[in-house]
Amino acid sequence: MFKSVMFYTDRLAAMRRFYGNILELEITERLEDRFTVRIGETEVTFVATDRPAFYHFAINIPGNQFTMLKYWVKDRVPLNWDGGVDEVYFRNFDADSMYFEDPAGNIVELIGRRKKDLFGDVSQASFLNVSEVGIVPRDVAKAGGDLMKAGIPLRGGTEVDPHNLNFLGRGETFFVVVPEGRRWYFSKKDAESHPLKAALDDGLAVQLDDDGTLTVSEQED
Repeated sequence: MFKSVMFYTDRLAAMRRFYGNILELEITERLEDRFTVRIGETEVTFVATDRPAFYHFAINIPGNQFTMLKYWVKDRVPLNWDGGVDEVYFRNFDADSMYFEDPAGNIVELIGRRKKDLFGDVSQASFLNVSEVGIVPRDVAKAGGDLMKAGIPLRGGTEVDPHNLNFLGRGETFFVVVPEGRRWYFSKKDAESHPLKAALDDGLAVQLDDDGTLTVSEQED
């Protein structure tokens, strides 16, 4: 679903070193005010800003490489813990997850899909695509409704819950729409609203503005 995603950060240089040198992902663009990293099928751009910002996003990884990737990640960055554990199995998604934070404080989740295998050592190919993008809008119900009207379905229900997590998407890729102040899993951080942009592979563009307003439109040529 996610062709590209754009986040903002006040720690651009540290972020570029982290994704390029620590996680060893391909940096496809380096400009003074931004850089783009390729995460499998998705390009993620971080744009410089004076305002601190953090997000939650998730990356799909092969289920059969979960343990191997866990040790690989732990050699580079501490994993987040919750309830005395540093990983969790989500039965509804048949997937295992681990979490860590990058230099900007983004809560990054690696989701091991148990029905997806990749044989070989850990490499850039192990990072399949961005699977979740957290959105913290001013009006959760309206934002979720606008996504549904644009053809992005709500998982597991027909009405958006303004007080909880809402997964909108298909297959193994989702927007996670949550209210401000809700604690992100495997973190000590409450959700905050920060601007972002996402281009979807069906031609839609989703944008969250500075004031927390969500807009869905067709991508510009």
